[in-house]
Amino acid sequence: MIKKTTIKTIQRLKENNEKITVLTAYDYSTAKYLDEAGIDIILVGDSLANVALGYHSTHSVSMNEMTIFVGAVSRGVSRALVVGDMPFMSYNVSVEDALNNAGRMIKAGANAIKIEGCNDYLTGVIKRCTQSGIPVLGHLGFTPQSVNILGSHSVQGKNIQSALEILEAAKKLQEAGVFAIVLEMISEESAKYITERLNIPTIGIGAGKYCSGHVMVSDDMLGKFSDYCPKFVRKYADIKSTILNAVKNYCKDVKEGNYPSNEEVFNLSEEENRKLAKEELLC
Repeated sequence: MIKKTTIKTIQRLKENNEKITVLTAYDYSTAKYLDEAGIDIILVGDSLANVALGYHSTHSVSMNEMTIFVGAVSRGVSRALVVGDMPFMSYNVSVEDALNNAGRMIKAGANAIKIEGCNDYLTGVIKRCTQSGIPVLGHLGFTPQSVNILGSHSVQGKNIQSALEILEAAKKLQEAGVFAIVLEMISEESAKYITERLNIPTIGIGAGKYCSGHVMVSDDMLGKFSDYCPKFVRKYADIKSTILNAVKNYCKDVKEGNYPSNEEVFNLSEEENRKLAKEELLC
């Protein structure tokens, strides 16, 4: 029997100084392959707004859309921990509303949820979620859902005061009960300083090599999404070129009559073919 990854598994990885691997997925087959490859955590990120739905901003994706993708991913996973990203304004109106939406994520198939930011209200939401049996992944540094307040996609933790503020927020999230914290676009030195002062794992994205683990958007890592490419992305494949070449070859074969071949069609038996020929003569 395949052993399911849990939040306790993730904590043990940190304690054993083993790096934690995280990638996003938005569909059944991708999730299945990531799971088979041995990924620790699969995040159904609100980045699907851009890479899967073509929205210009993550603000546009709805709770209903997120639960559909969470369900698709969870059905492809046997081992990895599935985390559903809570979309913009799905947890900000009231604690009750946040708890209801978090419950929808779990019912759709997620094992945990992710919430961006830290303030007294959000720590209250996190506490209610964990008390209700819903594990929470925190998210600090650059928080995309707050980009209109931040003003740009800017690196955080660029000075000691900023690093200390992020550390203070991280400790509050830790106390509230998150099992790990994503640190996004934070200077490497600040991320290291923060990671060393927490009891829970940090998951870096554009935060240097010293975090407890790392996450990338799978469509970026696989070279499928090409609208833009952040500095911290390393491409391990070029699926865009593979798709383009495959489709061009398919179009060429169809237009030139090379597809389908004799091996790719179904045929009548000789007897039925003779009957069809006679029928044609009668017509």
